[in-house]
Amino acid sequence: MGLPTTANYIVVSALLAPVIVTLGQQNGLIVPLIAVHLFVFYFGIMADVTPPVGLASFAAAAVSGGDPIRTGVVAFFYSLRTAALPFLFIFNTDLLLINVGWGQGMLVFVVATVAMLLFAAATQGWFLTRNKAYETIALLLIAFTLFRPGFWMDMVAPPFQDVEPALIEQAAMETAVGQNLRLEVSGLNAVGDPVTFTALLPVGEGETGADRLFASGLEYMINGDEVVIDNVTFGSPAAEAGFDWDQKIEVVRKPVSQPSKYWMFIPALVLLAFVVMLQRGRAARLQPEAA
Repeated sequence: MGLPTTANYIVVSALLAPVIVTLGQQNGLIVPLIAVHLFVFYFGIMADVTPPVGLASFAAAAVSGGDPIRTGVVAFFYSLRTAALPFLFIFNTDLLLINVGWGQGMLVFVVATVAMLLFAAATQGWFLTRNKAYETIALLLIAFTLFRPGFWMDMVAPPFQDVEPALIEQAAMETAVGQNLRLEVSGLNAVGDPVTFTALLPVGEGETGADRLFASGLEYMINGDEVVIDNVTFGSPAAEAGFDWDQKIEVVRKPVSQPSKYWMFIPALVLLAFVVMLQRGRAARLQPEAA
């Protein structure tokens, strides 16, 4: 964009971050706002390398004495290999160290670094030696698993269980205080346009499910199988989540116990060891020929 770093952040966070948050909620993707800001800020910074701006490429060409267009093209293709980095903040929010301990934080940092190196090795076609096509596919699969182990674990053991909207009080009672109910609602937004989105509602304290939902700021009416929001307490967790009166709760998902997603690292590392074994053997056979 050709802007200084601070101005760059202000522009992309003001224009793009709200759009990504809204589209994510409408498609069931809920991420912390800080993760979205880091996501858009990264691509804003990358604009100095990639077209149509490429100021950093022209500056590098001036220093090296090279052709600025060719420098920009090469820089663009090299930068494509780092395009996966901002997605880490979206799909692996543990990197933000929100409610993450020291041990888990170190594990996430190490694994994310290894995953980025493997992604670069796969896209460049060279790991310990030149990649075969199936090795490149394997490295991409390993990198994806290390990036987002929860993708596979959610297939094995879903983290949420769907319940009927009319059973929302029972779901709130069966959910521990402080955990989130995942609600999909439909209705009208602040300007009167129809909207459907997904939001997380922290369960408050209370002796019954209705008391817990009221403590979270959510008041509702149950008419048969339909649940309609009657009122949302100002400044409550429900209000912060984006709920509003006269919206209809379409789906209620309560959290269920799930094995740690980090178990998915084991098959990924086993596959990585197999690729390393193949490439080391091939590199050893090619070494005498090179000599």
